[in-house]
Amino acid sequence: MPRHGRPPIVSRAVTPPPETPTAGRRIRLWIAVGIGIVVLAVVAVAVARGLRTLEPVQEFLQRYPGEYPLPKGAPVGLPAWLGWQHFFNAFLLVLVVRTGWQSRRERNPRALWTSRRNRRRRMSLTVWTHLALDLLWIVNGVVYVVLLFATGQWMRIVPTSWDVIPNAISALLQYVSFDWPTTDGWVNYNSLQQLSYFAIVFIASPLAIATGYRMSALWPRDAQRLSRIVPFDLARAIHFPVMLVFVLFVIVHVGLVLTTGALRNLNHIYTASDEVNPVGFAIFVVSLLVIAAGWALVRPTLAAVVARRFGEVRER
Repeated sequence: MPRHGRPPIVSRAVTPPPETPTAGRRIRLWIAVGIGIVVLAVVAVAVARGLRTLEPVQEFLQRYPGEYPLPKGAPVGLPAWLGWQHFFNAFLLVLVVRTGWQSRRERNPRALWTSRRNRRRRMSLTVWTHLALDLLWIVNGVVYVVLLFATGQWMRIVPTSWDVIPNAISALLQYVSFDWPTTDGWVNYNSLQQLSYFAIVFIASPLAIATGYRMSALWPRDAQRLSRIVPFDLARAIHFPVMLVFVLFVIVHVGLVLTTGALRNLNHIYTASDEVNPVGFAIFVVSLLVIAAGWALVRPTLAAVVARRFGEVRER
């Protein structure tokens, strides 16, 4: 029995705090992931090349070369408006991803923005910058979609035949086996490109907008029923992977443009011509410099100047 009626001393195991990964461990993890990706890529190429030696696969590739004819009346070539649309989209997307990543990692915001109309609407300056860039990106996207359907260019990125599926499989097999499809992008995209563009424009983009709106301070706080239907955690779980999809798409897209006839492809994009000369490449280099300048200029000091026109900014 304990003396003086005191309760017995019970030793309790103390759970150590979770160990924070060190920089060295993170580097080793990324190296392991990189090696794994390389190994999987080598295996995929070997399997694809092996499949292409089989007679049924060869017949499949002959029947479905990777693309199907566009509908009658489809425009040939790329219009000039697509060039500046392409640049603005790339410029804004890079800044949207940058500020989105910053807001995700931000723990103690250096500055807060408060709306003058609704004092309850408050957010960090980084989030405000992200939303402002989002708005510009959305406006640019709306203009793009309107012009896409007004000029008939939609037929290039919207599937119009079920043949798109076997042709996309054929194109994928050709890409993986490093015997790439010889599609003339001035006339038609291969089916894998078409499905990729369609998914980015009509699936990933609306999904990014909807989930971003749900996560933002613009979402009506009093809409409790709607908030239960679309939980914040669900929107957050979707929004980040969608961002990764955009990043992966840009990397693959730029890589293919530069490795499948860079001069001609860049002229398609920037000069609306099918010629092979360095003009499009020069414009591409300038566009990269502009994007780099935008990356450098989107900082709290400059963002605060713009944000004060639409609300109050309080620095910590």
